[in-house]
Amino acid sequence: MHDGGDLTPPRADIDRLERVVGAGQPQGVGGFRFLFADQSWEWSPEVARMHGYEPGEVVPTTELLLSHKHPDDRDRVEAALVTSVEDGSPFSSNHRIIDTAGTVRDVIVVSDRLLDDDERVIGTIGYYIDITGTLAEHREGALEEVLPDLVASRAVIEQAKGVLMVVYGIGPDQAFHVLRWRSQDTNTKLRTIAERLIAGLSTVAAAETRMRAQLDHLLLTAHEGTAAESPRR
Repeated sequence: MHDGGDLTPPRADIDRLERVVGAGQPQGVGGFRFLFADQSWEWSPEVARMHGYEPGEVVPTTELLLSHKHPDDRDRVEAALVTSVEDGSPFSSNHRIIDTAGTVRDVIVVSDRLLDDDERVIGTIGYYIDITGTLAEHREGALEEVLPDLVASRAVIEQAKGVLMVVYGIGPDQAFHVLRWRSQDTNTKLRTIAERLIAGLSTVAAAETRMRAQLDHLLLTAHEGTAAESPRR
């Protein structure tokens, strides 16, 4: 659970993540905050740039964000937003966006509930993860340098990847990208993130919408040391 804070991931974490993701056009991770009461958005400079804007160039709104969704994904994302506001659940999705230059980007939105001082749900806060064009060969080369115990950890990591692939509807390389991001962002071994994610699955309900929100919560809290508590409804 989160109660606000800076939306911008640490620069060092972004640098490490981009190194693992692949060569070519840089990939990014950026933060956002969505308040239910007035449906207002805040986004970090990284998220602004994903959409083709310089930081501060525009004020993000629901209408603006939906206008950048790929036409084939727009209705589904809008429905997820409506559900988030009505149920007080995190807004999470995997979809395509089209930036101001017409470039199509694949993104995953991972979020958790945003609480006020009285522990009331007032919104959702999380990350946009740009998974466009991840290159497995480059990533594997980088991982040999930065993650020497990968081979020994492969089994549990593969299990965690499989969970993310099913819930988020993504491929194995993109699932690894997400796990690696959480490892770098929290300074926690990737194997530990994977083990805690798997250990916490018993708390996840089978219903698809709730499962997605609960898995987001597990992913964002797996570094904290024990199997993460499920989000309260």
